[in-house]
This record gives sequence, C-alpha cells and structure tokens, in this order.
Amino acid sequence: MLRDPVEVWGAAAGRIRAAYAASGRRAVRVTLVAATGFYFFRYGLDRPVAATYALFAAVALGGLAKLPGTGRQCAVLTLRLVPVCWVLVVVGTYLSARTWSAVVGMLVVGFTLAFAAVGGPRPAGAAPGLQLLYILPSFPPYDPGSLGDRLVGTTTGLALFIAAEALILPEPTPPPYRERAARAAQAAAHCATLLAAPPYALNEADRRAARDIGRALRSLTVPEADRPAGPGVRDRALAHTGLATRTLLSRLAQLSGAPGGDPGPDVTAVLHAVTCVSTATASCLRQGPSPVTAYEDLVAARAHLWRLSGGAAPAPTTAAAIPLADGTVPAQEFPPAVLCRHAAVLEIADAALAMGTAADLAMRGRRAAVEVSPGRFWYARAWAPSLWWHRLRGHAGRRSVFFQNAARLAVALTAARLVAGVDTLPHGFWAMLATLTLTRTTMDETWRTIRLALAGTLAGALVSAGLLNLVGADTAVYAAVLPVWMLFAFTVGPVRGVGWAQGFFTVLVALVFAQLAPPTWRLAEVRLLDVLIGSAIGAVFGLLAWPRGAHDELRNAAAELLRRAAEIVVATSASVAAGGTAATTFGVPSHRSLGQAVILAESAYAQFQSEPAPFGGWGRGRGEALPGVDWQATLMAGHHTLWGSQRLLEPPLARLVPAAAESVGGLGDRVCGRMLLVSAALDPGGDTPTAPVPRIAPAVEGFASGPPGAPRLYYATVSWLDSLMTDLARIARGGPEPNGTTPGQQGGHRPE
Repeated sequence: MLRDPVEVWGAAAGRIRAAYAASGRRAVRVTLVAATGFYFFRYGLDRPVAATYALFAAVALGGLAKLPGTGRQCAVLTLRLVPVCWVLVVVGTYLSARTWSAVVGMLVVGFTLAFAAVGGPRPAGAAPGLQLLYILPSFPPYDPGSLGDRLVGTTTGLALFIAAEALILPEPTPPPYRERAARAAQAAAHCATLLAAPPYALNEADRRAARDIGRALRSLTVPEADRPAGPGVRDRALAHTGLATRTLLSRLAQLSGAPGGDPGPDVTAVLHAVTCVSTATASCLRQGPSPVTAYEDLVAARAHLWRLSGGAAPAPTTAAAIPLADGTVPAQEFPPAVLCRHAAVLEIADAALAMGTAADLAMRGRRAAVEVSPGRFWYARAWAPSLWWHRLRGHAGRRSVFFQNAARLAVALTAARLVAGVDTLPHGFWAMLATLTLTRTTMDETWRTIRLALAGTLAGALVSAGLLNLVGADTAVYAAVLPVWMLFAFTVGPVRGVGWAQGFFTVLVALVFAQLAPPTWRLAEVRLLDVLIGSAIGAVFGLLAWPRGAHDELRNAAAELLRRAAEIVVATSASVAAGGTAATTFGVPSHRSLGQAVILAESAYAQFQSEPAPFGGWGRGRGEALPGVDWQATLMAGHHTLWGSQRLLEPPLARLVPAAAESVGGLGDRVCGRMLLVSAALDPGGDTPTAPVPRIAPAVEGFASGPPGAPRLYYATVSWLDSLMTDLARIARGGPEPNGTTPGQQGGHRPE
C-alpha cells in the first residue's frame, strides 16, 4: 500500500531536523572549546604552538572522532583517554626527528589504534581522533623544546571539551541496555504466567509483543554507547543476558498448547519457576538482589520434570514406572506429544537459567552468587587482561574484518607519512588527514567518497583563495570569521556528507593558519594538493587490501561457521545415540572452533550492515552478492548449535533404545548434510555444484512421533535439530516476503 506523500515528507523532515539538532549541539560545544583555547593562547599568551594543539585537540575528539553516546557519556570517555592523548603527543614529538622513525611509529600507532576497535564502539569511535593527535606532532619541525606547549595546549583543549560535553546543551539519556533487558525479562515473566494458567497458551497479541520486546535487544537497535560489546566480564555477561532473554521469549512464544488442555502440575511448576526467575532477573538488573533463590527453585523443578520424562528415576509410584537397570524410567507412560512438550518446556527452563546466571554476572561480576557453568560462562572467573588477550588473539588473523581494517589503514597512513617526508610536502599532515578520513572498508565506497571529497575540497580551495586574496594579512577578520564558520561547518557538514564537510574544513584550516603565519592564496593550493595525494594513497591501498570489505568475508565466515556447526551436530547426535560414551565437553577443539567462527562471523556481519552494496567492478569476489540470504539466521544457527550441544551432553545421559539411537544418528547426519550444502551455496568453490539448495527441507518429518520407548532426551535432540533446520531454511530462503522485501535485504533482516 502506498503511503501518503505528506506523511513521507513529514517523516523525512523530522529525521533531517533531528540530524541537524544533534550535529548542532556537538558543533556548539566544539566551537566554544576550540575558539576559546585557540584565542586564549594565540592572542592572550602569544603561544601559537599551544593554540594550535588546543584547537586540534577539540577538533580531533569533537569533530573527527565518532564518540558514541550523549554529551556526558562522551565526557566520561574523553576523561579516560587523556593519558592516551598525552602519550601520543610525546611519542609523535620525539619520533619526528627522522622520517624513518616517524614512518615506523605511524605503522605501529596506526595499527594499534585501529585494531583497538575490537574493544567495542567506544575505542572504535575514538580511534580517528587519537590518530590525529599522533599525526600532528609527528611532522617537522623536530622541536622537543616545544613539548611543554604542546602538552599544555592539548590538555587545555581536552579539559574544555570534557566540561562542554558534560554541561552545555545536555541530551536526555536513553535507557541503558540493562533496563532493556529488565523489561524483556518482565515480559518473559508475563508470558510464563499466562502459559502456567488456563488456557495454557499465548494469543497472537502476546506473541507479537514478545517478539517486539526481544527485537529491542538486538544490537542494531541499541545506541552504540549502550551496547555491551567490550571484552570484560560484565559486558560479556550483559550481552549474554540479552541473547538468553531473546531466546527465552522466542521459546515461550513458540510453546504449543498442552495435549488434552491440562499440561499437568509438573510442567506448570516449571513455568511458575520460570516466572520467578524472570522477575528476579529483572529486579537484579535494576540493582536488586541476586536471583539465586529463584534460580535454585527452577533447577529443582527442571530436574523433577527431567526425571519424569525419562532421566534419572524418582521412586516408582506405579507398575508402569519401574526403572530400567540403568536407573532411567521407560517413557511409554507419556505419549509422544506430551514428551515433545516436556522437551520444549525444559528448553524454556534452560534459557531462563542462562538468563539469570548472566544477569547476576553482569551486575556483580566475579562476585556473582549464582552457580556458574564453566562451559557456557567460561569468562566468569577470568581476569580482565586475560579476556582482552582472548579478544585480541581471536581477531589477530587475516579473516577478521577488524584486522583487515587496521592493516589497510595503518599501511595507507604509513605510505602517506613516507611520501610527505621524502617529498617534504608542505603541510603534509593534511595528506595524512585525507587518507585517514577518506579510506573506507570497500573500494567502491572509498572511490565514491574520494570523488565527493575532491569536489568539496576544490570548492573550498576556491573560496579560501578568494578570501585570502581579499582580506590579505588582516588577522582580525580571520579571527572574527573563524568561530562563525566553525559553527556552520560542524553543523552542516556531518548532515550533508563528506563533500560538504571537506569543503567547509578546507576553508576552516585556511582561517586558522592565516592567523599563525603570513597568509597567501597558495595555502588553498597546498590544501588541494595534499587532499589529492592523501586520497590517491587511500584509493591505492583500498584497492590492494581487501577491496570488497565485509561482503566477501561475511560469505567466507558464514560458510566456515556452518562447516564447524556440522561437525558438532554429527558429534552430538552420535554421543546422544551412544548414551554419552562419545560425549564431548565445551573445551574440545570442535566447540572452540565454532565459538571462534561465530565471533568472526558476527564482526563481519556488523561491518556488512554499514557497507553499501557493491556497485562497481573493484576487486570482484568469488561471486555476486546474495540478496536473498538471511545472514542473521546463520549467526543464530551457530549459537543454537553451541547451546543445544552443551545442554544435550550434560551428564547423565539417558540410554536410548536401539530404534531411537538409530533415528537420532540418522537425523543428525541429515542435518549435517544440509548444513554443508548451505555452506557450499554461501561460499562456493570452483568445483561446487551450481544446483540451488531446496527451499523446503523435510528432514525432521516423521521423527516427532518417535519410536516406542524413546525417552525425553530423544525428543529434546529432535527438537534441537528441528530448530537448526528452521535456521537453515531461513538462510536459504530467497523469495520475497509479503511486504516485498527479501529476508537478506540490508536493513530488512527478519528478527529471530
């Protein structure tokens, strides 16, 4: 249905006004700080070096850096970065003695700062500004005697910037991620309450509400400053809380009605315990007590239902419930439909227990009261340096997009510094600044950005040349125009795009340097030449180093994830069929390999979301784009494989009758084969068959009824494999959705 044009234009106008309001607030702060620091040192104390560093410290972190969050959140982050800024200024000053030392320093510093993006949005956003604070002092003249002025100017600029961000035009603080998770936990408690009382089912409105609340926990819907993306225990646990809560809501929404209408007191006891854990988790996330009591109650209720469904036997109450020799209860006393629902309820209990444990870890760290599984929560007892090392080591390879981005940018900046030093390029740091700001993760995007930037720089150079010729050496005019132009540039530039921003910045630097040295119209010419050289260097290395960015890497990472998942599916199914004699633990290489594959695929997917689809011929990869692929379903398949395998292999494992063992093993082989087919379709090799993967995979049909004597473990395994088949069907589904989009369209990914 076509939308009203007035409504469309009204929504667009609202977004534009919001964008200008956000950039305007930041522009007011940066302008006040930069102008105050610059004028104080330049005209008040006649210390031009300190004036330059005060201005560029504010511009680096307020304009070039992309600090996430509100003004107060940015102020806190900047305060933590002050020592780093001091170190960069000192190192850059001393390494500027020789071109070779400055070049080597640029390679090391450039890679380190760019690779710090593995720590989450905060270090990633601060990295460009920090790069500038090394680039500026690394250029001649080599003058260690001015280091004091450089540090004084930098510190003053940062102090004023911190105060301005915290106090001037404060924005409303959005709810933190833990509050979003608390609301989702409350919604899970509501759903569990409804499922534990007549009619023992959710209506469509309840299911839709659960899906909507779970979608609010997706990282793409959370402001960058509030995303729990760091490597520490609390950040990892908070992200784990969100994933477990989304899983819980999804399983509650999918729980079917009980056969015969009444699920029985044991099922309702588990659901009541899930309600208590969810409520206690929400309270814990809001600074309340640990959910340990509710957690222990749910553990007991879950264990009781497990025993009734064919696990370790309770005392027999009827002749039909006499235990077998190995201590398990024959499951014939429950019809298959009841056992299937028991398996689904136990999966709900597992998700609730994971949610409660993760929430306690997120709020209390290593002092959490809930018992922690060493497998799923491997990070709970690790120290911060160990977790940082684990994160860095996991991305220290050419298959990580973080490594690719850091290597590409570091080598490009190093080349720019070498060219500027060897050719004694006037104002050579402008060339490096152009390389820093114009190099993108794909060649297509880099080339488009360069075209716009060169056009904007040319326009800005013409304006600057005319202004310098007209005004001459009258610095009072430049001093009067600078703050007005700065406010305009930092308000309009971020909204209108890179071409406008480069044009405004060209005039801005002309206004600044006209107050530091005798001005000439050739300053505009030098600026244009530097931007041309810097952008050319960025284009060359963008073409040579992973020119398609995450588009190729996502295909490779997703295919590798599915191959690792297929190994675990086969191993887990075989272990269940063998009664645990072939069981593995989380520490075996197959599980660690899948965990690493999930990490690399998630980082590639996050970058893929920010990249436009390739439109040129630069560095064509192994095939065309796959617009019908739901990449997020691939990530969820990896998580579901890990979680399900860990849950099913928890000892003791019930003994399967021969028919059930054969059935589970065969179904695991079929799911594994399906994973390998989808993997080959995502990342085909030269000899991969070109036939499309079938859209419908009836691999689980006929298994839900189960062979006679199959215990609950059989139905839990079938349920797990069925959920994986659902994920695989979503990955391979390429047809349009009812709203006209495809599941894999960028920006239109279906929520799980």
